[in-house]
Amino acid sequence: MHDGIQSQLVDAASSVIQSGWFVNGEAVTAFESEWSKFLGTDCCVGVNSGLDALELSLRAAGIGNGDEVIVPSNTYIATALAATQVGAKPVFVEPVASTHLIDLEQIEGAITARTKAIVPVHLYGQAVNMQTVMALAKKHDLFVVEDNAQAHGAAWEGQLTGSFGHANATSFYPGKNLGALGDAGAVTTNDSELARQIKMLRNYGSEIKYHNEIIGYNKRLDEMQAAFLSVKLKHLEAWTVSRQAVADQYLSGLEGVGDVILPVTQPNATHVYHLFVIRTNYRDDLAKYLNEHGIGSLIHYPIPPHLQRCYTNLGHKKGDFPIAEELANTVLSLPIWPGMGQKQTDLVVDVITDFFNQV
Repeated sequence: MHDGIQSQLVDAASSVIQSGWFVNGEAVTAFESEWSKFLGTDCCVGVNSGLDALELSLRAAGIGNGDEVIVPSNTYIATALAATQVGAKPVFVEPVASTHLIDLEQIEGAITARTKAIVPVHLYGQAVNMQTVMALAKKHDLFVVEDNAQAHGAAWEGQLTGSFGHANATSFYPGKNLGALGDAGAVTTNDSELARQIKMLRNYGSEIKYHNEIIGYNKRLDEMQAAFLSVKLKHLEAWTVSRQAVADQYLSGLEGVGDVILPVTQPNATHVYHLFVIRTNYRDDLAKYLNEHGIGSLIHYPIPPHLQRCYTNLGHKKGDFPIAEELANTVLSLPIWPGMGQKQTDLVVDVITDFFNQV
């Protein structure tokens, strides 16, 4: 994916080097403006990672010890860790099996007097129904942080994810649809005071050098990564169209093959296919068969957060979140990237079809 833009990336790196400014410089400011404009938000604050974006959003909202934060039961661990890092308790809510997205009908039943925030995850690249989430949050006076790490450019009823919540966190990890060449993240918001707080939190609690107003951290977006992201953002929309074309090829080619359950996109949502995730009861055998034929696949994710060793203190056990556990046992991510050709997708489809012909 970098072959066509390598010279642009080299030029961006050279520009940063020649500037002599490597922390909180013009490249960070430029990318913050560009990402905010892309999403249609008033403010953007670059940070070191997606986890930092989630954590600082919660921290800036005053969420901490004794509070509860609602998160999906089948998300990547970072979503839950952000709540833990501010001293709050992650409260898991099951997904809808067909979309893998948090079940909005179950959120209200998980709300208690201690609930302070909801963190919906646009998992695999599909937009959550954010209008319903925001209505629930307004009804119960809850803070919303969108976890937009996997859905750069996805939309709900025409509005881009990362622009609905009180704060919106994203990751630009290298494997993301918009990926840096190292760790990077950002928070977007329409709340200028919240953005100011996050800017201080990322930079030792300081707005003016050597003047520290609050207890802060070193969680800044790297100047070099910001420059790379500015280059790649210009190509994001074209890359998204390419991913969606690959997904369409999979959807048509794998329909009716074996017991494969294909991704479902809900009405009013768009899907940018950060991952193309199928389900099958023969997941492990299929993954092995694909590997034997030179085709890589991955599992996103093999262990749901409530069963991770780091969360034994929450007292959960197998069976507590059966849908998340079923997904963890059956999901398989197939190869997908911008520019993936028809011959390559046909090969994946043919190998999967051959596998099921032998089952």
